[in-house]
Amino acid sequence: MVSAFHNHTSPQDVWYVLIGIPGLEDLHTWIAIPICSMYIAAVIGNVLLIFLIVTERSLHEPMYFFLSMLALADVLLSTATAPKMLAIFWFHSRGISFGSCVSQMFFIHFIFVAESAILLAMAFDRYVAICYPLRYTTILTSSVIGKIGTAAVVRSFLICGPFIFLVYRLLYCGRNIIPHSYCEHMGIARLACDNITVNIIYGLTMALLSTGLDIILIIISYTMILHTVFQIPSWASRCKALNTCGSHICVILMFYTPAFFSFFAHRFGGKTIPRHIHILVANLYVVVPPMLNPIIYGVKTKQIQDRVILLFSSVSTCC
Repeated sequence: MVSAFHNHTSPQDVWYVLIGIPGLEDLHTWIAIPICSMYIAAVIGNVLLIFLIVTERSLHEPMYFFLSMLALADVLLSTATAPKMLAIFWFHSRGISFGSCVSQMFFIHFIFVAESAILLAMAFDRYVAICYPLRYTTILTSSVIGKIGTAAVVRSFLICGPFIFLVYRLLYCGRNIIPHSYCEHMGIARLACDNITVNIIYGLTMALLSTGLDIILIIISYTMILHTVFQIPSWASRCKALNTCGSHICVILMFYTPAFFSFFAHRFGGKTIPRHIHILVANLYVVVPPMLNPIIYGVKTKQIQDRVILLFSSVSTCC
C-alpha cells in the first residue's frame, strides 16, 4: 500500500510535454508556416469585422451583433491555441505546467460551447427575419440580444467548469506526454492511472446535450425557414431569402464538421484513424474556420463589403 501510494504524483508537481503532431515531427517547421499565416489572417479579419460592426451604425442590427460575438469567439479560440502550437513547431517549447494545461483546456471547451450557442442564436435570427419579418426588430431587441449573449456565456461556464474538477480529482502516476498540440479534456484524463469512465461519460453527455441539441435546434430552424421560403410565390424573392442564410450555413458546416470528427475520433477512432490525421485536423480546426468566417461574411454581405472598401479607400487617401 505504501509503495502504491508513492507511485502517485501530484499533477501540480509535473511539467507536461505537448509533442505536436505525432509522426510528423520532421514537418513541424513547414506545417507551422500555413498555421501562422491563417492565425494572423484570422485575428486581423475578425478584429476588422468587430471594428466595422461597432463603429458603423448601419450595421447595428441583430444579425451583425451576433456576427461580432462569433468573431470575438473566433479570435479567442485561435489565440488560446495557435501561439502555443507555433512555439512547439518552431521553438520546440513543448513544456507546459498542469495548471496552464487545464486553463487552456477550459478555455478551448468554453469557447467552443459558447460559439455553438452563438451559431444557434444566428439561426434563430434568420428564422425570425424570414418567418416574421414585420416583428423582427420588436422580437430581437438590444435587450434580448444581450440576454442571449449572457446566456451563452453562462451555459458554457456551467458545462465546462466541471471539466476542471474532473481532471483534478484523478490520480496521476508520472506519465506526462500528451500526443497533441494543445490541451483538451480527454488528452489530460488519459494521463491518469485512475478510472476515467466518469470523464468519458460526462464529456460525451455534455457534447450531446449542448452542442448536439444546438444542432437539432438549428436544423429545426432551417426546416421552418425552408417551409416559409417555398411558400413565397416569386422565385426571385425565394432566392433573396435563401441568400441571406448562405453565409450562416457555410459557417455552420465549417464549425461542426471538423469538431465532431475530432470529438468522435478521439473517443472511438483510435484504431481506425491515424493519430496524426486526427491531430492535424484538430490543429486546422482552430485556425481555418476563424480565418474563413470573416471572408465568407465579407463576400456574401454587401453592407460589410461596402464598409471595407470605404475603410481602405480612406486609409489609402490618408497615405
